[in-house]
Amino acid sequence: MLRRNFFRLLMVLFAGCGLMASPANALVEININKGNVEPLPIAVTDFLQGELARKISDVVAADLKRSGLFAPIDKGAFIEKVSNPDASPRFEDWKVINAQALVIGRVTQEGDGRLKAEFRLWDTFAGQQMLGQQFYTQPENWRRVAHIIADAIYERITGEKGYFDTRIVYVAESGPKNARKRQLAIMDQDGFNARALTNSNDIVLTPRFSPNRQEITYMSFENQQPRVYLLQLETGQREVVGNFPGMTFAPRFSPDGQRVIMSLQQEGNANIYTMDLRSRTTTRLTNTNAIDTSPSYSPDGSRIVFESDRGGKQQLYVMGADGSGQTRISFGDGSYSTPVWSPRGDLIAFTKQSGGKFSIGVMKPDGSGERILTTGFHNEGPTWAPNGRVLMFFRQNAGAGGPQLYSIDLTGYNEQLIQTQGFASDPAWSPLME
Repeated sequence: MLRRNFFRLLMVLFAGCGLMASPANALVEININKGNVEPLPIAVTDFLQGELARKISDVVAADLKRSGLFAPIDKGAFIEKVSNPDASPRFEDWKVINAQALVIGRVTQEGDGRLKAEFRLWDTFAGQQMLGQQFYTQPENWRRVAHIIADAIYERITGEKGYFDTRIVYVAESGPKNARKRQLAIMDQDGFNARALTNSNDIVLTPRFSPNRQEITYMSFENQQPRVYLLQLETGQREVVGNFPGMTFAPRFSPDGQRVIMSLQQEGNANIYTMDLRSRTTTRLTNTNAIDTSPSYSPDGSRIVFESDRGGKQQLYVMGADGSGQTRISFGDGSYSTPVWSPRGDLIAFTKQSGGKFSIGVMKPDGSGERILTTGFHNEGPTWAPNGRVLMFFRQNAGAGGPQLYSIDLTGYNEQLIQTQGFASDPAWSPLME
């Protein structure tokens, strides 16, 4: 609903505004299915007119650079100084600095106070416009407009959805290590617009987004009693998911948002249960004398990956959504935990502990093709961007005062620190906003 309502507000215009893209004849593109993609040189000019316009173009450039697929060219190298976004660029001036794509734009204020943001994406070597759009919105939404523009550019050049107009819910940590305060917080995927969602001294863990994007589930030790909660982001209303004996933890939504799957600990063991949020009916999916936890649905809802120590140490298992066919899929050295299924369905991300270090890796759902993306003193808790191309996780470096958030793409080469106001852990990526 968010993105849909926002686009009503933006009034995205194509036809009749002179911003239609030209036919895609041999236009520049990035093949992101190759193993190691060379970043595309792109020129993002300062949008006209004014400081806010420049800020929007700076966010667009930062989003594209952070993806690892684009290399924004230093503005000091620009030859042409764009003064009319409606005119065709001097393509030779951009080709000589190897700008294979060019973004120009303009931001103006309407009489009713709204901003009008418009941009054009050009292929400089083909001499053709690839994309043109314009938006109307309130001034306070300027960063979101920038993310949506970056998403449009990303999709036009790569052929796949972007992920910049998204948010991250996470555990914000503050205070000394022996008296650490943990609150739920939410921010844009680039670390801006952060705000707290809870404000208490109770420990909170494992926040996860609902597919409807306006609800999260998480675990809290409120009143010294570990419970799984649902929190409405717009209203702040929350409720307990069931009243189970023992400890409930590691909650996650089903792809349709109608169920929550979680682990319930009783008498030293933990098994996986699913609850229908409409009827509150619970179904037990595993029944072992072990610790079965961290369940995650496949995007079509037909299968579940989870971790279990039933074989002596933590390993990854896959089962049907009804608990059938429980099969181990991890067989490498060390132990495996925190599995999460890619939105694309092709990979499962995990944390691996081996040789005194923690790694973030991926494997296919049948356990083949295991690949480590990054290794460190303590890495944990991967979460997927909605396009299935980037992961976020948290890392605590040796001797550091607390954990921080990082992102890395599937090549394993583009690792980025996500700036937060304090320490941060347990990130969860939202779907694309609507």
